[in-house]
Amino acid sequence: MPVWCLTMTADPAITDPVWARTPHVRWAQRLLDSFHRWTGRQLIDRGGPAAEQARRLFTAPFVVVSHGMEEDPLLNYGNQAALELWEMTWDELVGTPSRRTAEPVNQEERARLLQLVTEHGSIDRYRGVRISATGKRFLVEAATVWNVADEQGRRVGQAATFAQWTRLA
Repeated sequence: MPVWCLTMTADPAITDPVWARTPHVRWAQRLLDSFHRWTGRQLIDRGGPAAEQARRLFTAPFVVVSHGMEEDPLLNYGNQAALELWEMTWDELVGTPSRRTAEPVNQEERARLLQLVTEHGSIDRYRGVRISATGKRFLVEAATVWNVADEQGRRVGQAATFAQWTRLA
């Protein structure tokens, strides 16, 4: 009697950590390259292959979050610190309008900030109140916000990083 053996290979999109997926590794490189371009600083150690840099960025002890260039920009990246702060999973964060990271009363101020970044490339020491998915407010301090460019230098998004925040009542 023949014995049948079925070999199944896992779909890497399901088993790979989110930071290891090719589009996210590429986006991490854009975040890192653009940050250096606009600030002259490195966000993380850039040694090693791109996938290792993507892992370091995703697991960094500071927040990194970004959105694309849609008319109502959608979040397209958040590292582990960002996911925890905004109390979202990767799937919940990605595709969320980035304006929802601020309370409605703070959205106009946020729009002005993003316009300044568009015009100047980056800003440092931003301070503002944001809100998590569950409604918890927090004060972001000393944030850097910058334009993200692709390999041809075209603006493809904006990103922010910060290590200081305070939960508000």
